[in-house]
Amino acid sequence: MNLMANILIQVIIAFLAGSLLLGLHRKVMARVQKRPGPPIVQHLIHSLKFFFKETAIPKTVSKVFYIGIVFILALVWIVGVIAGPVAHDSLLILFGVYAVYKIVEHNSGSSSGSPYGKLSCVRAVLSAATELPLFAAIVFVYLVTGTMNIGEIITYQSVHGPLVFSIPLAALMFFMLIITKSPYSPFAITKDKALISGFETEHFGFLRGFMLFSESIAWYVMLWVFLTIFFGPLNAVGYLVGMIVISFVTGFINAATPIFSPNHSVMTQITIGAICFFGTILMIFTGVVA
Repeated sequence: MNLMANILIQVIIAFLAGSLLLGLHRKVMARVQKRPGPPIVQHLIHSLKFFFKETAIPKTVSKVFYIGIVFILALVWIVGVIAGPVAHDSLLILFGVYAVYKIVEHNSGSSSGSPYGKLSCVRAVLSAATELPLFAAIVFVYLVTGTMNIGEIITYQSVHGPLVFSIPLAALMFFMLIITKSPYSPFAITKDKALISGFETEHFGFLRGFMLFSESIAWYVMLWVFLTIFFGPLNAVGYLVGMIVISFVTGFINAATPIFSPNHSVMTQITIGAICFFGTILMIFTGVVA
């Protein structure tokens, strides 16, 4: 019972914190572009209101996928909360969570029957090539710490110091992933405004509410994992400050950078990932990384 209560509390915290952080992200973008922008709580209000709106289902959808995929998406990130903040389990589980998310993102677009969703689905497949740096970053964390367990990685950093100082390029690879998944990212080719809302375009009412619920939790989980893996043991204040800083920085980057074309987006991410990968290999080979 205590475990279930803890999971529920962590999911609620993830949703509320993620929603407010995404609201801050949007506010920063507006200020950089010299707009007043919505209040920080707007994303939270926007998420909640959809649960009370009428749910319309287009005739062109594949109902099993169209409805089921939304609940799978929410479940995927709830598992991320359990594996991360609750249990401090293996990084491989979180890597699997993200891999399933990519599959869900693909099927969500293809299930709607909308041309915008289908094109977003195709771009999701194309963007999968840019997720390789995430796997490389996890491998480097293992090579340095000798473990994939999040709790043991935290313990390692409490003794040897934050990994961001020993493998900074691996941290940069992970940070690139966070940029790609932040709202209005220059790399967000699956939600390019030319595609309306991408794979979310045809989801209305409480289905969209669940999608926004998942989006908030996903943002919280990704920031939590990044801070935990590369900045060592942190208390609640440390996590709060770190998440605010990352949301601020990504908001500034996204506001000042136009969205790339699909090809340029993929090539840019692969190029940066390759530089970071070989740079980290060179650091390990030359003994810079102990």
